[in-house]
Amino acid sequence: MLTGGGDKPYALGLVEALAAHGAILDFIGSDQLDCPQLRNRPEIRFFNFRGDQRCDAGLGEKATRILKYYWRLFRYAATAKPPIFHVLWNDRFQLLDRTVVMLYYKLLGRRLVFTAHNVNAGKRDSKDTLLNRLSLRIQYRLCDHIFVHTQKMKQELLAEFSVPEEKATVIPFGINNTVPTTSLTCGQAREVLGLSQGAKVLLFFGRIAPYKGLDYLIAAVSELVKRDENYRLIIAGPIKDCREYWEAIQAGVAYRGSREQIIERIEFIPDEKVEIYFKAADVGILPYTDIFQSGVLFLSYSFGLPVIATDVGSFREDIVEGETGFVCRPRDAADLARAIEFYFNSELFKNLEVRRSAIRDYANERYSWAEVGEATMKVYVRLLAD
Repeated sequence: MLTGGGDKPYALGLVEALAAHGAILDFIGSDQLDCPQLRNRPEIRFFNFRGDQRCDAGLGEKATRILKYYWRLFRYAATAKPPIFHVLWNDRFQLLDRTVVMLYYKLLGRRLVFTAHNVNAGKRDSKDTLLNRLSLRIQYRLCDHIFVHTQKMKQELLAEFSVPEEKATVIPFGINNTVPTTSLTCGQAREVLGLSQGAKVLLFFGRIAPYKGLDYLIAAVSELVKRDENYRLIIAGPIKDCREYWEAIQAGVAYRGSREQIIERIEFIPDEKVEIYFKAADVGILPYTDIFQSGVLFLSYSFGLPVIATDVGSFREDIVEGETGFVCRPRDAADLARAIEFYFNSELFKNLEVRRSAIRDYANERYSWAEVGEATMKVYVRLLAD
């Protein structure tokens, strides 16, 4: 299991599900993924090849870390016992990982499985290039099997990269069950964030990027507070490679005069702090302009928090209108504002404390790691038989 060193909820959820289904795994990870769940299971051998991944390290330290990582990885691959290498994420050097590293594994006789969380992230981020598509095509061609999370993703994989249908399998995006939760109440969480008990709290959570449509949410909130000053928006998450976009967001906030209604936590939110935001909120907002699926949706569900999302990707299939949230038009601040107002007048909000439990039950049943593990094991068995 080659993780790239990140996304702890998905990596741990999958590896524990596979171990429960009888798999014996080598888990290639980092300091971020080093935890008792991996260290204390005899079915799992943990290899910390990636080590420390702090972004504030110097250039020389970063270069040394990368060289050590690839040296350890190539040396391990040459002598490793597992016949299947499952790549959950490429590392930061996408072109290298998609081509040279994958070809190296293939020449060693490994069967290669890849989880495409995004079929073409460059296209989503408006950064697609001929070289990006070519390297993706090479990686998909070298793979023996590819997992995706929605039928739309599979259709794109087949249509744009000529992947044979039998080579791709749709599996659910497993529910996030690694973030700790305590007896913290909604009222206590709001006190931590300085929110009044009567506030109508919206949560935008996760990494800030242009495709996530935060600018449309800011415009919607600016209109909402003209009619009701109780609205509050929490923006919690780091900025990555989009400083100009964030500066434009700040300019929009200043222009619309909505600074007092917005709480900003522009930083990486550690696991032990995550519950504060989801328990303080009345609803999660996903105003994305382009996406297939989002882990934030399932994180919201794990806390029983309803979601208002735009009609992109699989959100319409993942949200049960009036039961787990609502869907609105993408790139339309007015329709987003309408959906938010509609939610706060709905039975879903009025009975939120009761509905939270139902949302958690729905998510645990539909996005079960047991189901993901079973589907993944079937592919492994078939590849070994072949």
